[in-house]
Amino acid sequence: MTTDMLPAAYERLHAYGPEFGGDEEGNHGLTNHGPMAVEVMVRRGLDVDVEGWLDRYVHRLAELPGTSAAIRPGEWRAALGEARRLPDWTAYFRHELTERPWRSVLAEWWPRLLPGIVAGSTHGVIRVGHAVRALRGASVPAPQTLDELAHGLAFWAARYRELAGVVVPDGTLAPREALTAVTRLTDQSGFIAHRLDRLERSPGWTASLRALAPAASDDGVPARLESLVDSAARAYLGLGHGSPVLLVHAATAPNAVRHVLPDLPREQWLPSLAAAWAAVAAVVATYAPARPAPAAEIVRRRPAPTREDALQRAAEHGDEHVLKFADTAVESHDRTGDPDLLAATVYVGELIGRP
Repeated sequence: MTTDMLPAAYERLHAYGPEFGGDEEGNHGLTNHGPMAVEVMVRRGLDVDVEGWLDRYVHRLAELPGTSAAIRPGEWRAALGEARRLPDWTAYFRHELTERPWRSVLAEWWPRLLPGIVAGSTHGVIRVGHAVRALRGASVPAPQTLDELAHGLAFWAARYRELAGVVVPDGTLAPREALTAVTRLTDQSGFIAHRLDRLERSPGWTASLRALAPAASDDGVPARLESLVDSAARAYLGLGHGSPVLLVHAATAPNAVRHVLPDLPREQWLPSLAAAWAAVAAVVATYAPARPAPAAEIVRRRPAPTREDALQRAAEHGDEHVLKFADTAVESHDRTGDPDLLAATVYVGELIGRP
């Protein structure tokens, strides 16, 4: 793959909005995963026809509408969570990223947007995470890649949604045990917005968040985030059948936070860990089954591929969620050496149909 392939793909995708389908206000639609999936394909150097993949993918997307009114620096709070202001948010961040270094813009807006980490089913933070990876890997950022960060931040801001009842973890459980202990919603019906409304009223919600053992200091945040990502990726083996697509994000959302962490001021690390855990717990509580499937049996029937084969299988499968999950699970395998994580990349491809 050539070095200009990703900027060219971004330029093509930026004619479209971050969601498609849904009602007249765009609610309950589907998320445009094109920029995130292409970033994985190009960064990993996967043997896939990126242009052909885009040809098929863009047909389902909706065009990005025009702006209505400018968002001014002192008035941004009123526009948070206003989905119809998405084009205005995009114009705002485009301007910011032409005037200042991207890390400066990120450091200013990350803490503002972090309480709304569940925005767009966590796709706001995930899209920002992929954009930051692309920017960090370039000595001179391409304008299209800066534009992708603007689109990611704009989506997060326009779909901003805070969760009530969020507390800082102060328990004793490691990530794997804390995930198992998350209280599931009794009524797991409806769109994610409906489920989150019920979650905030759930008596077990705050207790589930408290259960995780906190990082002792800023220095401990990267390792704790990695453990959370590794645990969520492996947990997919037992939980994925409950909601194959949505439960992918229990791993990919905290992984996005993990990748952004090195470019943030250290004082933002502990709040980032707490927000990432809240996102994971929210996805698990609202979509994971109360009784996990037998993960050991699932693994036994699906011998783990090599890491290279896991990524190539995902590329050949072609679904954007399968690609993103494989990318995350292979990173976790590289850290832990756990072959079950590679088996999970096969399992996700079975649960999610080919496009």
